[in-house]
Amino acid sequence: MGDTIWILVPLAPFLLAGFIFWSKHQQKMIEVQAAATAEKAAQYAAATERLEARVRVLERIATDRGVDVAEEIEKLRDAPLN
Repeated sequence: MGDTIWILVPLAPFLLAGFIFWSKHQQKMIEVQAAATAEKAAQYAAATERLEARVRVLERIATDRGVDVAEEIEKLRDAPLN
């Protein structure tokens, strides 16, 4: 056992360098994944915002008794999306 330790001593710098490269790679992968997650969250937030706006319009149409519902729906179909 004492003789094998001398074989590992010269390999230690290579093992340490490999560990350093591996840890840097892992850090970069985490950063890339975090950026992708932030982008997806922004996309979901934008989609949710659009859906909430549409629901608000539908709620307004459903609760406003003095407006012709069919006419309002046709106006909304022709209106450009934001």
